[in-house]
Amino acid sequence: MTEKLYDIDAYLSVFTAKVLSCAPSAEGYDVILDRTAFFPEGGGQYGDTGTLNEVSVLDTQIREDVIYHRTDAPLTVGSTVTGRLNFEERFRRMQNHSGEHIVSGIVHGMLGYENVGFHLGDSFMTMDYSGVLSPADLSAVEKAANRAVWDNREILCRYPAREELASINYRSKKELMGDVRIVTVEGIDVCACCAPHVKRTGEIGAIVITDAIRWKGGTRLTVRCGSDALKEYETLRADERALSALFSAPRGENSSAAEKLQKDMADLRRAYSVALKENGLMRLSMLPDGAGNLVFLLPDADGDVMRTAANEGIKKCTGVFVCLAGDGVQGYKYVISARGNLRAKAKEINAALGGRGGGSETMIQGSFAASEEEIRDYFKEFTI
Repeated sequence: MTEKLYDIDAYLSVFTAKVLSCAPSAEGYDVILDRTAFFPEGGGQYGDTGTLNEVSVLDTQIREDVIYHRTDAPLTVGSTVTGRLNFEERFRRMQNHSGEHIVSGIVHGMLGYENVGFHLGDSFMTMDYSGVLSPADLSAVEKAANRAVWDNREILCRYPAREELASINYRSKKELMGDVRIVTVEGIDVCACCAPHVKRTGEIGAIVITDAIRWKGGTRLTVRCGSDALKEYETLRADERALSALFSAPRGENSSAAEKLQKDMADLRRAYSVALKENGLMRLSMLPDGAGNLVFLLPDADGDVMRTAANEGIKKCTGVFVCLAGDGVQGYKYVISARGNLRAKAKEINAALGGRGGGSETMIQGSFAASEEEIRDYFKEFTI
């Protein structure tokens, strides 16, 4: 059995070991060592990466209590190698995983909810809880978690004897057999966990809840800790600066500037709609009376403008009035008005022009996939 150096010292990043076996696999080579500081994937956390001598360790897995180091080249059985962890990656995961224990302990203590799911990825961390957390709950949990960080509490990882374990009230997602590793965050949480952790909560730096969604009757949180929390802040700060420049607004006033811009845009859309309607009616007034069928294009018109044009346009012709909006790329919306039973012809019109829609006896509306030329040609000979 491989000696688990990561259980003894989570900060050990360089070590020596003997190669017990090396076998080819589908994705490289599986190497077994007599001792290792590489943590294998488990408990919702990916396996460590790094090097063994000059050979890259791409992943670390454990199967039936055997730790396999997935390498990109073979190593000589019986040789002594120097292992080097990608410790920046390891420490980031330690910060996040320790932060998860703090959050889960606080959620359990405050609300009685269980942690029923956990995943620590390369760019995010999610935790699933058995109950719904309100916005007020989220705020209280985040504040309490960061208070625990500032208090710089001890985090103790150990394997209690079976007799002692029976008396410990600890969190666990499943029934555990054999030796059980208990991680205790002083005054906050006691949980079974196999992963490496920081020694004190102050090393986490900060805990930020970035998202919360309903998930399988409970809540899924997205949380960032330590260096990931700093990256989150840097991203938000850059975004805020860019928005401040776009809005010409000082820091902290982007939302007010966005609301004003939204109102201005709504006012402009209303004014533009009025202008389109007035322009359309003016163009209609210039058309001679007495035409048979009339096809009239208002490229940017909305439904209200098109219906107004159709009501006025039917007065100009003896057949049907077809108001189109759109272009040859996105297709055309239509509003058609007539004095006869137009609804009975809707299916025929749509079938001929790749359309869909319907309406009343005097007005139908929908969309056409046909080109403007095809639409105009069709209505040259159309009769009700």
